[in-house]
Amino acid sequence: MKNLMSQLRTALVATVLLAVILCGVYPALVWTIAQALFPERANGSLVVKNGKIVGSELIGQNFAGAKYFHSRPSMAGEMGYDATSSGGSNLGPTSKKLIDSVRERVKAYRAENNLPLSVKTPVDAVTASASGLDPHISVRNALLQAPRVAKDRGMEEKAVVEKIEANTQGRDLYILGEPRVNVLNVNLSLDAR
Repeated sequence: MKNLMSQLRTALVATVLLAVILCGVYPALVWTIAQALFPERANGSLVVKNGKIVGSELIGQNFAGAKYFHSRPSMAGEMGYDATSSGGSNLGPTSKKLIDSVRERVKAYRAENNLPLSVKTPVDAVTASASGLDPHISVRNALLQAPRVAKDRGMEEKAVVEKIEANTQGRDLYILGEPRVNVLNVNLSLDAR
């Protein structure tokens, strides 16, 4: 019995000590370091316009209207782009529902951007990302949307392409991924014009 009580006391002390370290000290230390070294990123990479938070560089949004670049489709939540419902559709490549929805998105994208049949539709324009919150589109997708955006804003297409180039992020570590355009940033830069 004495040995059991000794082991129980040791287990209880270890549990409390680990709880304090792992649930208090360590998170506080990580938070302090993050706030000191890169506070903007640690706080969600929020985008502020006229003193008001308009979004995050890390979370996609739905932009409606011909004057805006449109984000990648989202399956997160009922209306899409819902961070509390992040996730893909879980539909496989042979799913009739997925095939039909992509087919409809292709038609809508081609009609909206007045694309001839010879121009291929970018995959990221018609398929949702795994999270449903992807804030980026491919450079090709942005360039295909540029004529529509320029026309609706009464701008020269060249000026819109310059905005795309200014808001294009390169490959991570120069080798990972593809160059991409942050939709929120390019739309805000066009609005600020």
